[in-house]
Amino acid sequence: MLAALARFSVRHRRIMVFGIWIPLLVIVGMLSGKLGSDFSTQFELPKSEANDVQKLLEASSPEKAGFSGEIVFSSANGVNSDDVVAALTPFFDNVESLPGVTVTSPFSETAKGQINQAGTTGFASIDVSLRSQTEIMSLSTQIQDMGKAVHIDGLKMEYGGNVFAGFEMPASEIYGLLAAMIILVLAFGSVLAMGLPIGTALIGLGVGSSLAIILSHVVPMPDFTTSLVAMIGLGVGIDYALFIVTRYREGLAEGLTVEEAVIDAVDTSGRAVIFAGITVIISLLGLFVMGLAFARGLAIGAVVGVLIMMLASITLLPSLLAMVKHRIGVTTWAALGSLIAFIVSALLAVITKTPVFAVIGVVAVLVITALSFAIKPMRGHIPHRTPKAKELTFWYRWSRFIQRRPWTAALSATAILLVLAAPLTSIRLGFGDNGNAPESTTVRRAYDMLADGFGPGFNGPLFITVQGDAAKTPEALQSFVNTLKATEGVAFAQGMPASQDGSLSLVMAYPTTSPQDAKTEALIRNLRSNIIPKTGVEAKVGGFTAAGVDFADSIGSRMPYLFLGVLSLSFLLLMAVFRSLLVPLKAVIMNLLSIGAAYGVIVAIFQWGWGMNLIGVGKAGPIESWAPMMLFAIVFGLSMDYEVFLLSRVKEEYDRTGNNATAVADGLTATARVITAAALIMVCVFSAFVLGYDRQLKLFGLGLALAVFIDATLVRMVLVPATMELLGDRNWWIPAWINRVLPKIDVEGHHVVHSEEAHS
Repeated sequence: MLAALARFSVRHRRIMVFGIWIPLLVIVGMLSGKLGSDFSTQFELPKSEANDVQKLLEASSPEKAGFSGEIVFSSANGVNSDDVVAALTPFFDNVESLPGVTVTSPFSETAKGQINQAGTTGFASIDVSLRSQTEIMSLSTQIQDMGKAVHIDGLKMEYGGNVFAGFEMPASEIYGLLAAMIILVLAFGSVLAMGLPIGTALIGLGVGSSLAIILSHVVPMPDFTTSLVAMIGLGVGIDYALFIVTRYREGLAEGLTVEEAVIDAVDTSGRAVIFAGITVIISLLGLFVMGLAFARGLAIGAVVGVLIMMLASITLLPSLLAMVKHRIGVTTWAALGSLIAFIVSALLAVITKTPVFAVIGVVAVLVITALSFAIKPMRGHIPHRTPKAKELTFWYRWSRFIQRRPWTAALSATAILLVLAAPLTSIRLGFGDNGNAPESTTVRRAYDMLADGFGPGFNGPLFITVQGDAAKTPEALQSFVNTLKATEGVAFAQGMPASQDGSLSLVMAYPTTSPQDAKTEALIRNLRSNIIPKTGVEAKVGGFTAAGVDFADSIGSRMPYLFLGVLSLSFLLLMAVFRSLLVPLKAVIMNLLSIGAAYGVIVAIFQWGWGMNLIGVGKAGPIESWAPMMLFAIVFGLSMDYEVFLLSRVKEEYDRTGNNATAVADGLTATARVITAAALIMVCVFSAFVLGYDRQLKLFGLGLALAVFIDATLVRMVLVPATMELLGDRNWWIPAWINRVLPKIDVEGHHVVHSEEAHS
């Protein structure tokens, strides 16, 4: 079927490009633009005590059940002075007049503990019942603009809490594209060979992102879904196109016609692309077992992106290859000059955030192209390097080097991976707080002001709901509050009614330690398991800080199901494809080792604090609860891509020669350069997240980059050839009864032999 599809794409290339893909891109783009997005980022709580608190507050005090924040102010002259009170009181009133906003002013008669003992720092609590992230961001801007009207000598005012804690995504996709252009040109020596994978990926990305926006009206998706689609889509799209283009160029070099070379590429590498895409989709769909709506939304968006990239690789790309024909390996001096001008100008535009540089780059490309028509030398072809014989290439010699020392290579690589993974044994899941934000942000300055004036725990109060007699009786409620005040780790606590009928009261308890501190987590567990049960009061501990603890517990308990489901399905698929028991087992174990090593490194950096200043992380803290889940789903899928591309070529050579050692060396030689280039592109895309200031994005980006780097180097280029050499022909052993039961999946395809009568 793939051969027929490739033949159709070649013979009807203009219809495929200009009649199907370009119109599809325009139609879904216009439709998504007209509909707009309906993304919603909500902190979804699993079944837990914090979730119970959330529901109680939503029913009785909805303003206490949403986002919260603080307006923090300080003055060395004191914050109780008449001029400060006169200026801030109407400001707080104006803020409270905004839709969905409730303000607890420190100057109100019922307020307690909102001005420190020295009288130099105070804060007004803000509770917001809004849920839409877009509305929250707009509200944050409104409040800060209103605060600019307050002018008191010596008064400092900052805004803290999750109401004001927005973040900006770094330009990772742009950096990744520019890096991909440079890497592909250096690796393959051709602007067209670089341009086709990039162009295919961009068209696929446009369609995939537009479809994700349209689907946001049907399926709940967080507002960073399109960023994830772009990140994964660009990565796999460039990878898939890259492997097919490489196989196409090999076919031309063997003397195949254009049509034969395209059919050969799609019928061999195209099969590997489809299977690799399926493994990525399985990995992403594993997020469904986490039981979280935002994870399901992300999975659906990413799966759509991968599917579109698979389709583009086996339909759009063959048509483009048929259009460029033998020019795939030709580069003129004008094309090279245009590429350099474009990359330099685009890089300057991104770094300086000055769009004029991009305009200059486009003008430069047009000028160089125009001049090439008048100046003949600019149309001259850049000479190619004479290709070496296969046995003289670095990767062939590297494979033979590893195969001569398989035990040394296997044990050394495994030891390195285990050492890197060692910190994983002490991982602590949780959420970082605003103390990790740059000092240039208002949330960080507000955090520091609260910590200096009251203590770090005031940045993450605990919301404790009280029901029963204690809620209805002021004396009983105060006795409960006093018990909390006397608890080690609690700096201050105060109670207040939370329902009109008196059936629910709310106690705000402020820890002595910061929200991300392990001691705060210990306090929450102590309150729930020891302190509150001993009082006999019907009370539950919630709030954003406690919810983070519950969220981490829920994620941690479900992670084994994610691992088991994805690993089992991947193992069965690989076994069906390669008709082997040991090859898929090795693949699963090695992928776990590479992911474990990446986990270990991020624990050492972000939790232990080793070298954190080198990447701009100011404080050590927990590993973000969602990060291991997302890292596994994405990295396992991508690493299986490389496994499939390498092993499908090895299996193809083994079926042809029957010699395992030669098949491993030839397979590695044929794919190593492409896998290395693809991995470098991925590393560049993911590393761009480290350039942002948000701790979560740094952790996520570095984890992805490390996992891909480790997988493409230690695993793919050392462990795989070493273990395959040690196992020999046993690599391809499978019990006869399993072989009969498994469905036949042909991923190697059928290599086309040159025909003298081939048509173009």
